[in-house]
Amino acid sequence: MYTTPPAPETDGTATKPPQTAGEARDVVTRLLAAEFSELSDETLANVVVADALLVTSEMVTNALRHGGGLTGFSARITDGGLRLVVDDADPRHPVLREPPVGSVGEGGYGWPLVHRLTKELSVTAHEGGKRIVAVVSLI
Repeated sequence: MYTTPPAPETDGTATKPPQTAGEARDVVTRLLAAEFSELSDETLANVVVADALLVTSEMVTNALRHGGGLTGFSARITDGGLRLVVDDADPRHPVLREPPVGSVGEGGYGWPLVHRLTKELSVTAHEGGKRIVAVVSLI
């Protein structure tokens, strides 16, 4: 498990949060490979893993781009699937909106994707920012 402060409900070793979405995806890839040691490169490319990595990337990118910076990140395997926790510095909830038609490159696709690809999703504002918890099914 990889955990960064502030993530009081987790029990991992504290360290710096990932600096990019790619670093966060690497953390999740290593976690999935460790949990499912029989994973091959072919298995890592399957749809479930691709969805988990896409959700990871979108959540971290949104924190960096719209949330005032990533202040915490954790990923762990639970009975429900891959549980991702992303903390950022902005207490405002993300806005779910449909991207404008023909808006290639203008953004607006990530948060709707996170909604579609997760089986559980919550946003909790707190002093100093917000926490987004998402669970991606691994079956």
